[in-house]
Amino acid sequence: MHDSITFKIIPSKDILTIVPLLVKLNDYKINEDTLSKRCLQMVKENYECAGVYDNKKLIGITGLWYCTRHYAGTTMEVDHVYIDDNNRGKGIGKDFFGWIHNHAKDKGCKTIELNTYVQNYPSHKFYYNLGYEILGYHFLKTL
Repeated sequence: MHDSITFKIIPSKDILTIVPLLVKLNDYKINEDTLSKRCLQMVKENYECAGVYDNKKLIGITGLWYCTRHYAGTTMEVDHVYIDDNNRGKGIGKDFFGWIHNHAKDKGCKTIELNTYVQNYPSHKFYYNLGYEILGYHFLKTL
């Protein structure tokens, strides 16, 4: 673990601090105003956001959704994982997922699920190395 790196749940009142990182992650090119409105709505639902801090600077995020699924039981879905480019390749992501796994257990979750883009090959290797398996495909239909 890196001495200056910490992980914690971002309080709902501070949720908009994640927007600059979401803009960097954002493949759909959604504007900041829309991202901000969606974040404010998400914190009213079964959602938490975990942050990675280097000292007090936010350098990484992931959303955490909670539900019960018939095939998996109580589960956490990890969403929009992002570590700032300058901090990749340092083992922070692996440490972050160790923290996420413990947090899920503390919340009573039996499983963790996540989605990653088909072309994001580095993430596939990363998740395989953490013990994740491909269960299926994630489909999206815009209405």
